[in-house]
Amino acid sequence: MSFKSPRIVITGVGLTAPNGNTLSEFRHNLLSGVGGIEKKEIRYMGELLAGVCHYDALKYQTKKEIRVGTRAGSISIYCAREAVADSKVDFASFAKDRIGVYIGTTEHGNVETENEVYAISKFNYDTKYWSHYHNPRTVSNNPAGEVSLNLGITGPAYTIGAACAAGNMGLIHAAQMLRLGEVDFAICGGVSESIHTFGIFAGFKSQNALASHPEPLKASRPFDKARNGIVISEGGALYTLERLDDAIARGAKIYGEIAGYCVNSDASDYVLPNPGRQAECVRKALASAGMAPQDIHIVNTHATATPLGDIQECQAIGAVFANCPDTYINNTKSFIGHCMGAAGALELAGNLPSFDDLTVHPTINVDDLDPQCALPGLVINQPKKVGKVDAILNNSFGMLGINSTLIVKRFTA
Repeated sequence: MSFKSPRIVITGVGLTAPNGNTLSEFRHNLLSGVGGIEKKEIRYMGELLAGVCHYDALKYQTKKEIRVGTRAGSISIYCAREAVADSKVDFASFAKDRIGVYIGTTEHGNVETENEVYAISKFNYDTKYWSHYHNPRTVSNNPAGEVSLNLGITGPAYTIGAACAAGNMGLIHAAQMLRLGEVDFAICGGVSESIHTFGIFAGFKSQNALASHPEPLKASRPFDKARNGIVISEGGALYTLERLDDAIARGAKIYGEIAGYCVNSDASDYVLPNPGRQAECVRKALASAGMAPQDIHIVNTHATATPLGDIQECQAIGAVFANCPDTYINNTKSFIGHCMGAAGALELAGNLPSFDDLTVHPTINVDDLDPQCALPGLVINQPKKVGKVDAILNNSFGMLGINSTLIVKRFTA
């Protein structure tokens, strides 16, 4: 597969992460070693570690809208509005039926259903107390639908369920729709409200995959020999994507260009990743971009800090980038935990400024590097100034064997 015109570019970024609510704040904290993990009371389970976002929900919504809607919808609205503002598009006069909203999610609806069951348990499970907002809150398209309502967008607005590969998938799908001419402007990326459902914490705990550490900020520790699991986090990162000709015509700032991508499946296990298929996904993304491994300067890993998962991804990366002295490897989850459906989109955002400052943010909390994760080019604990950053490769993998690789390159006319 090779990409033809039109070229697709990133023109706006809006985000909220456990350690920042703007791209500049997020990036500053990634370079300064500032994480965002804290203790949170989880229903039925007590105090656990989580990545919590502290954005101003009332910036773009009323109290009633927040009450009627969902946390995922609120995060989506905040990120979408921030991205549109950042793009400086003339949104008021833009044809709203030519705007598409494509938001990746890991899961949706669990939070609202758990809350309703808990609420009616106080009334002997009498369903007359069940909220009439439950159905629109729990449909899979809710986050994108809330964005369409809030911004008055009448074009296609829906979510993409792709487990923890969903953030990448939002951008990939938007690029495809722009190339097909289905829309002229896309709002895309990924969001997660996962920390508000006890079920996901209970599920990872039952798999012995939930991180613990006496110091919350050190709990997420990919590649460290003492890593012991995932820190569950919420968050969101949405982008505005446009065809290059349209972006140039309106004088837009361009963060980078979508160069290539691949999505494939392991078809081998419900949970355990397959390093062979992951390496295949990376190679096919490189082929779609017309690039060699040596052309990539930053590889952002998916690594979640599970003992086996990190090793298998390192095997996949090592198989592709074994002889690439100018390729540097980092990880964002060490700062913010695993933002599930938002992970890939947030991790890309954290690396985009490298095109300008030529600095690779590190993986933090690596006190004792696991020899099986000791990849050449791994940047740990301190940022690294480099000579060139022309291409970023972003890996996001998920349960049931879904793999996604997205490559963004420096924009050149």
